[in-house]
Amino acid sequence: MSVGETCNFGVLTASDRASSGEYEDLSGPAIEGFLSQALTSPWKICRRLVVDEQSIIEEALKSLSDDENCSVIITTGGTGPAPRDVTPEATEAVCDRMLPGFGEQMRAISLRHVPTAVLSRQTAGVRGSTLILNLPGSPRSIREILDEIFAAVPYCVDLIGGPYITTDSKIVDSFRPPHARRD
Repeated sequence: MSVGETCNFGVLTASDRASSGEYEDLSGPAIEGFLSQALTSPWKICRRLVVDEQSIIEEALKSLSDDENCSVIITTGGTGPAPRDVTPEATEAVCDRMLPGFGEQMRAISLRHVPTAVLSRQTAGVRGSTLILNLPGSPRSIREILDEIFAAVPYCVDLIGGPYITTDSKIVDSFRPPHARRD
């Protein structure tokens, strides 16, 4: 991990309708908007918009991780119980380790706002030195969740060997144990 190194963020939207042009993808841009407000260290975005097909989502995740060298991939869409909601399965298929605490916390946040959050299958995992987070498809939910869970992302990226990420504490106050701080 090196201070000042650019962190590549992958943003993957899984949506049959948005990928076919039936409606505009608002979720991917919502994630990008959060990152533009929260991050103070160098970063760049790699975007993907794909259909709700497990094999296609898996290939996109692998490409973002392995070819684009993304340290963090944030997905949106495909986390519900509908038959075509397969983003968690794709994530689990490409990850070396799962991080269930993220999913538990994301659902807890959403449950404060909507009772249907219990239907969400949001999850997170690590592929090599890439953290993959699955968020729901609602831009409002994305922001509610990222405002709270992103505090743990920079230290997680430290632990898996990625670049040192810093944030604007007015947006999200990243947490690192005292022994891990560089600021």
